[in-house]
Amino acid sequence: MNSILRPRETKTSMKYLSITILLLLFSYNTSKAQITAQQIIDKTIVISGADKVANSLITFNFRDKKYLAQRKNGNFRLSRIFKQKSETIEDIISNNGFQRLFNEHPLKTKKSLANKFANSVNSVHYFSVLPYGLNDKAVRKKRLPSSIVNGKEYYKVEITFSEDGGGEDFEDVFIYWIGKEDFLIDYLAYSYHTNGGGKRFRVLKEQCAKNGIRFVDYHNYKPLSKNISLINLDKAFEKKQLKKVSEIVLKDIEVEILN
Repeated sequence: MNSILRPRETKTSMKYLSITILLLLFSYNTSKAQITAQQIIDKTIVISGADKVANSLITFNFRDKKYLAQRKNGNFRLSRIFKQKSETIEDIISNNGFQRLFNEHPLKTKKSLANKFANSVNSVHYFSVLPYGLNDKAVRKKRLPSSIVNGKEYYKVEITFSEDGGGEDFEDVFIYWIGKEDFLIDYLAYSYHTNGGGKRFRVLKEQCAKNGIRFVDYHNYKPLSKNISLINLDKAFEKKQLKKVSEIVLKDIEVEILN
C-alpha cells in the first residue's frame, strides 16, 4: 500500500508547491505594480546612501572649481571656490542666503547677479547628491509607466515642484529611471526654462561610493529635435536621436559623516 500511496502524496505535494510558487510570484508582481512613486523614492534614497547626506561634509572638484557642502540638522552651507586671475572667489549659499567673498572679504553683489550665482552653485550641489532632496516639502512625485532601456526594467518617476518653496526654477520637470531590481538611478531627464530653455538626458557613466554614499558621473545629452518630449527621451536615446553635449564628472570626492 505504501508504494501505491507515495506517488499520490508526491503529486499532491508538488501540486501545492506549484500553487504556492504561483501565489508568491503573483504577490511579487502585484507588489511591483502597486508600489507608489513615494515608496520608490524612499527606497532609492536608502539604497543610494543619500539619507546620510543630511549630516555630512562633502567636497569635490567639478571642472575648474572646488565645491564644499556642509549639512547638519537642517543647517547648510554650500559653496564653490575658484581663481579669477590671481584672486580667490568663493560663492556661498546657506540658511542666511547668498554671499560672495573676494579674497575672503565680503563683496556686495547686485541682486540679479546674486540670484544667478546662487542658482549655479545650488544646481551643482543638487545634482551631486541625488536622490537626496527628492523628499523636500516642495517636491511632487508621480509614477509614470515603466520602461525598458537597454534590456533593463525601470520605474519612471516624474518630479515637479510647488511654487511655494520650489525656488526660482520651480517650473522645471525631472524624470528619473530607477532600476526595478537595484533601485538605483541610471538615467535622468529634465526640462528647464533659463537661458532659452531646453531638455537634457543624463546617462550613467561611472559610479563610486564614498562613506556609504553613491556618487555618479554622467554623459549629458540633448535631443536633436525640440519635438521630442521629455517623457520619451529614453526611447530617443536608444534610437540615437540625442546629441552628447558634455560629461558630468566629479573628481577628488571626500565625505565625512557628521554625528
